Amino acid sequence: MTARSIARWIVLVFAVAVCPITRTNAGAQRQGPPPVANPAQGDGGVSAFYTWADQVPATPGRLLRQEPLPEHLLLENASKGVRVLYTSTDGVGGKTPIAASGAVYMPKGPAREGGWPIIAWAHGTTGVADVCAPSWAPRSTRDTNYLNAWLAQGYAIVAADYQGLGTPGGHPWMSVRSEGWSVLDNVRAALGAFPELANAVVIVGQSQGGHAALSAALLAKAYAPAINIKSTVATGVPGPQSSARLARQGSSTVLLLMLYRGMAVDPAFRPSDYLSEAGQPLFEAAGKTCPQPGAPPVAATTLFKKMPEALIASAVDDYPTLRFDHPVLIGAGLDDKSVLAEEQYNIALDACRAGSTIETHYYAGKDHGGTVSASLVHSVPFVKKTLAGEPVTGNCASIGPPTRN
Repeated sequence: MTARSIARWIVLVFAVAVCPITRTNAGAQRQGPPPVANPAQGDGGVSAFYTWADQVPATPGRLLRQEPLPEHLLLENASKGVRVLYTSTDGVGGKTPIAASGAVYMPKGPAREGGWPIIAWAHGTTGVADVCAPSWAPRSTRDTNYLNAWLAQGYAIVAADYQGLGTPGGHPWMSVRSEGWSVLDNVRAALGAFPELANAVVIVGQSQGGHAALSAALLAKAYAPAINIKSTVATGVPGPQSSARLARQGSSTVLLLMLYRGMAVDPAFRPSDYLSEAGQPLFEAAGKTCPQPGAPPVAATTLFKKMPEALIASAVDDYPTLRFDHPVLIGAGLDDKSVLAEEQYNIALDACRAGSTIETHYYAGKDHGGTVSASLVHSVPFVKKTLAGEPVTGNCASIGPPTRN
């Protein structure tokens, strides 16, 4: 195996001042020691900004520090961008305070009366290494264009990295609590630190971020009830069935992500029990580098001496419920091979059956990544309507399974 193939380890399959904050969940009642950096789980390679050396305060959603983003990470339509470190809660154990990182971008133009409404951006899979955190590494062209579009509409962007990306500790990929709490606490920290922001929030996510967006929306009432969430927009929305299908089809990408998740949630888990001799260096490279879009996949049969069947069965958290207390828009590309439109329809259908207000749209000719910008034609008016307090009825009564010409 060449060094080049190791560095280009996967194709993206699932293509985002200290202030007291309002009341929090009962689980985070004690201070916790800072996590110990572990290069085997992808830690390292980022600046000292991401490591909080002291005990982490017990109150989640509290800003620890901020710094201006370097020029190469700024968004064109932002008047300013800052990197933030804030308190959150370990989504694996559910109690220990941790530090998490993210970014905040303000739109251009005169200050809006009452403050800028917030797009809480949940990003798709970027990798598991700290250096893959979106507040550290440049965002993809697709995500950059998409976030610039929201900034141009007059929204601030509050973009979490997720637990274990940037900051010490493993990244529990596709974990409902880890993703959802990271998103919510980034919003709470931003609201407490930046008075130009309004407590009027729309959660938006793609791919892994679609999973994170729905997770945050479902957890908010119990974990962060003071956040005024108006609606949620999710595209390329995966569930356990999506990743299990890809894993069983031999996707090296999903299987490697599952192995890193296994280490993050279980200290006793040993990836070496499953990796072949050829797969071990590829796995190790995944903890140091970020995936290169368009890189050729590596056959799973080359990576593994045996398949991690138990891990496949439990490696992605299912949603605790699909009963949302605000309107949700789901966008699915009909050419999406990573998360099939049928799988996303099933999520929307279950949410409808649970009594949620769901607006579902299909995008002909759009693959997993192409759905993001294509969905703006529906998500922009949807967000404006929900922020204005106008009624949204959804299309549960009329939406059917996806059909292709």
